[in-house]
Amino acid sequence: MERLYNNITLPDSWPPHYREETLDKPLRVPYLENKPDYIDISVGRQLFVDDFLICETDLIREFGKPKVSEKPVLWPQTSMELNDGYCTCACPFNGGVFYDAQSRKFKMWYHAGWFDGSAYAESDDGFRWERLSQISTGHSDRVLKHIPGYMRDGDAVWLDEYAGTPDERYKMLVFYRCFDEDYKYYHRKPKHAHDDPASVPPKEITVLYKSADGIHWEEVGTTSHSGDNTTFFYNPFRKKWIYSMRTFSELDSRVRVRSYYETDDFYKGSRWSTDDLSFWARTDIYDKPDRDLGYYTQLYNLDAVAYESVMLGIYSVFMGPPNFVCEKTGLPKINDLKIAFSRDGFHFDRPTYEDFLSSSRKEGSWDYGYLHPANGICTVVGDELYFYYSAFSGNSPHFGSHKYSGGAVGVAKLRRDGFAGMKAFHSKGSLTTEILKYQGEFLFVNADCTGGKLSAEILDPEGNVIPGYSGQDCIVMTEDKTKYRITWQDKKSLKEVRQDKIRIRFTLDHATIYAFWITESEEGKSHGYLAAGSLELKAGNKDD
Repeated sequence: MERLYNNITLPDSWPPHYREETLDKPLRVPYLENKPDYIDISVGRQLFVDDFLICETDLIREFGKPKVSEKPVLWPQTSMELNDGYCTCACPFNGGVFYDAQSRKFKMWYHAGWFDGSAYAESDDGFRWERLSQISTGHSDRVLKHIPGYMRDGDAVWLDEYAGTPDERYKMLVFYRCFDEDYKYYHRKPKHAHDDPASVPPKEITVLYKSADGIHWEEVGTTSHSGDNTTFFYNPFRKKWIYSMRTFSELDSRVRVRSYYETDDFYKGSRWSTDDLSFWARTDIYDKPDRDLGYYTQLYNLDAVAYESVMLGIYSVFMGPPNFVCEKTGLPKINDLKIAFSRDGFHFDRPTYEDFLSSSRKEGSWDYGYLHPANGICTVVGDELYFYYSAFSGNSPHFGSHKYSGGAVGVAKLRRDGFAGMKAFHSKGSLTTEILKYQGEFLFVNADCTGGKLSAEILDPEGNVIPGYSGQDCIVMTEDKTKYRITWQDKKSLKEVRQDKIRIRFTLDHATIYAFWITESEEGKSHGYLAAGSLELKAGNKDD
């Protein structure tokens, strides 16, 4: 059995190989059904996105909504992006947006034009972006050459802070489709019966690349067969690379689902068989159809990243309409983005089915539909999280409208740790944790006590208050802070607590708590993971 950082134990057979039983029943999350005897909170801020940490409470969970930019931060402007006025595009689609602490730059890899270029841009602040041609004289924005006979479709990029060699610090996956000279999807077949089928190029290939700087890329090889919208991410809690694959339901071959494949080595582990893939995720009965469209929802993609003590997932939920309807109307498909969280890296809990980011569905708007999160999901910027995403307007200078035109990049901002808060709605309430194993001596919280207050008391595993750490002894918090140190009248830390397992009872009065953590750092470093990077970090450091 493998024991995880939080004391969850995995079964000997991992990842699990489930059979699909229904198309609409929510999938189980075993670690919420059977919690460990204690929870190790040594890694990262502890988020209240589910009930994993909670023994009992009368607080109410409230989910955060990010603030969306009214205008895109990158949109089609160059000749490559404008694509002669046909299907204009300048957005990651999946691609990637990361903050590179070595160069102190936000970096973006994006789709320029349609079925054309993999391009690069960077920014100092995440809002004002310069393309590669503006940064490097004599260089185009394109960072990958064409593969003869193929056109670039989807891709995914990752900034690997743990790469074994510098030339693998950036990793990329690109899915290519084979087209004929008229740019029609080409189903390659031998021209003559005696032709060798092995000499006929496959109609689709997925190619892996590596790079030391994210600009100059070297082809490493190809993967086994995978469909379009296949992406990947890194799980640092288990040191595994995860391929997130577009597959179809065994119960209904029309329904998109996701399959999971993990490997220790991103490149060497890129060959798999169908038996190696695990059915992983899909939509369910709580993913309600769009009122106007009315189509059965499907899971278009599932991307994830390590954030503090959890894997943060984004479900791209396809609301419709199908391709042939979009081709007639010229309007983009509708994808909405929803959040999910995992504490074992495989099972994702979906505490809310509300949209985290929504297609506007307004003709003429830059974000009409077809939303995709950028690989890396979000960056930490001070007290906020920045979420980069692609959206399509459908506006085409040549066609008037086209379902794959008008791709641009938006950014949404959320309070740090602000996915969910436990709130005392009317007056006073409390929350008692499960038994916690910890390291360090300083207790920190992320809470909004504007007009209210918060106190904490330390309990032994049986629930008895440890002398000197009662709620009455606590110096109450009355501020709105994403990092606030809790102290008591005669105790400035947990140093005098003579055991490594405790419970904490938080009492709130007109206040909301988003996270807590215990650390040896007086500055509040949590030793958690920071998604796609943080402005405040040195390269390779996972503290805040």
